[in-house]
Amino acid sequence: MRFDVLTLFPEIFSGYLSQSLLKLAIDKSLVSIYTWDIRHWAKGKHQSVDDRPFGGGPGMVLMCEPVVACVEAVQAQAAPGLLVMLTPTGQRLTQPLVKELAGHPRLLLLCGRYEGFDERIRQLLRPKEISIGDFICNGGEVPAMVVIDTVIRYVPGVLGDPESLVEESHNDPGRLEYPQYTRPRVFRGLEVPEVLLSGNHQAVARWREEQSRLRSRQPRDEKGA
Repeated sequence: MRFDVLTLFPEIFSGYLSQSLLKLAIDKSLVSIYTWDIRHWAKGKHQSVDDRPFGGGPGMVLMCEPVVACVEAVQAQAAPGLLVMLTPTGQRLTQPLVKELAGHPRLLLLCGRYEGFDERIRQLLRPKEISIGDFICNGGEVPAMVVIDTVIRYVPGVLGDPESLVEESHNDPGRLEYPQYTRPRVFRGLEVPEVLLSGNHQAVARWREEQSRLRSRQPRDEKGA
């Protein structure tokens, strides 16, 4: 699967691309990721990519010309992919949406900055707009990493045990994963539930199903309170 990340700050991705499962997936040629600096398509001595908003207001707005030119040039690098604009006004990222995105062989992730995009960028490029939640990041780079991190888990061969996808929280909408334990058996007076030490696989499965059901019923904003 191929990702193209269009950003004003490609250096942000250097550490992220060299760690953990993602690095292994890249090394195995299961995933390829290219970063592109939007400024390379900006014109003029200062390579400006933003300007003050018409009508006044705080901050700066990303200009049409460099962004559209960058997207069109990158799209031409390979077979057409799905253009995703990372924006707080987009569709909220959920596990079903992650699965949908994973069905595309190529994703182009357009990262915003400042006060956002000139509206004509949306009108001309017609991207799929995605938000990772009801909050504001400094830019689209971290949301792009979230999209990559979630989507690559559905690429065959990326996870060591593909079964781990099946029982994860949100894989079945509305269901959360059961509690997990490992060694030691007792830590600061808290013991591992006896059923998990019984060796009875049917009893373990029943316990996990019940715990998942209980955890899913509890309002998530109460957890940890």
